[in-house]
Amino acid sequence: MLTSRSTIVKKLPLKRRLCFLLKLVCFVSSVLIFCEFLIYYVVIFQCQWPNVKGEAHMSEKETSASVLKAIILADTHLLGEIKGHWLDKLRREWQMERSFQTALWLLQPDIVFILGDVFDEGKWSSPQAWADDVRRFQKMFRHSIFTELVVLAGNHDIGFHYEMTTYKVNRFEKVFNFTSGKLMTRKGINFVLVNSVAMEGDGCAVCRTSEAKLVALSHKLNCSLQKPNHPNKRCSDVERLPASEPILLQHYPLYRKSDAKCTGEDSAPPEEKNIPFKEKYDVLSQEASQKLLWWFQPRLILSGHTHSACEVLHAGKIPEISVPSFSWRNRNNPSFIMGSITPTDFSLQKCFLPFESRVFTIYCAAGALLVILVLAHVQLLTPPFYFAQRLISKHKAV
Repeated sequence: MLTSRSTIVKKLPLKRRLCFLLKLVCFVSSVLIFCEFLIYYVVIFQCQWPNVKGEAHMSEKETSASVLKAIILADTHLLGEIKGHWLDKLRREWQMERSFQTALWLLQPDIVFILGDVFDEGKWSSPQAWADDVRRFQKMFRHSIFTELVVLAGNHDIGFHYEMTTYKVNRFEKVFNFTSGKLMTRKGINFVLVNSVAMEGDGCAVCRTSEAKLVALSHKLNCSLQKPNHPNKRCSDVERLPASEPILLQHYPLYRKSDAKCTGEDSAPPEEKNIPFKEKYDVLSQEASQKLLWWFQPRLILSGHTHSACEVLHAGKIPEISVPSFSWRNRNNPSFIMGSITPTDFSLQKCFLPFESRVFTIYCAAGALLVILVLAHVQLLTPPFYFAQRLISKHKAV
């Protein structure tokens, strides 16, 4: 039987075999190009910037001048030299690079915020490993001069509070121009960047410095929001900022008991939703959360850390959005937030990236089709086809 099959294969003309081989190469190449390149364009192309009030009646020039287009993502967790397998590292970094570069090309945001945990091993990486991680990050998240990239610190970048040192914080700040309490104003919109790892409240050196900066920023913002006809002597020498309620950006979420009330397809799995959160580990402490709310009275809070989506309302009026992880290593359906923001309003829209399970399904289906085509070409599937045909003929004759 084997001899007859090999004889059939040998009898196939060389030209026909080469032609078939070329078709197979084209088929495999097409599947790879689609799954590793084109699929990101197909999926992200469907994402649209949300509209804020009045934007529909603005011209394109007016929209560009008054509306800030922001992308917010979190928890990229670039693998390091200790825990990261080279294949896993290669796969995840390619996925994130293609997603980020495709989003920049299609959506052309004004600014991109990454809400911490940029690296997976920044909390214990050596100077050489840190330099390598930074180099890879800068390659993956490269951007044009027309898009600003703002990166916040997370516990995996500088360590949890008990691991955090001045050296690690300074190392991060030097690369990303991030300070433990920073105010950014873009198009009249105030953003407060918080080092939430330093909100421990135990009076450590980094914590004291961070809180002092935040208190000073709070005073400046509150003075800027005062009405001109109600002057305050304490604000007489304070630099005035745009009179816009701030947006708070940080890695840790504000205190909440658990993810039990979180909904949506990218919220925490059902078996994890009712697990109580640990203060100062999963979320900020109640005390630190109240401080931030009291200091800044923000109109929006954006956080990461949990790797899952959640929407919470603090004090009955202040929304907090927990942004899911941007890495397929942490979830099957990563996403990022698209925000259209003005000094008085904002509108957010989620943009999902390709589901890894769907990409895997495409590969499996293509592999099965490939096997069938090869077997049919070398006529190994011919006998069963003939047998079925003869069986059908006999049935008709009867």
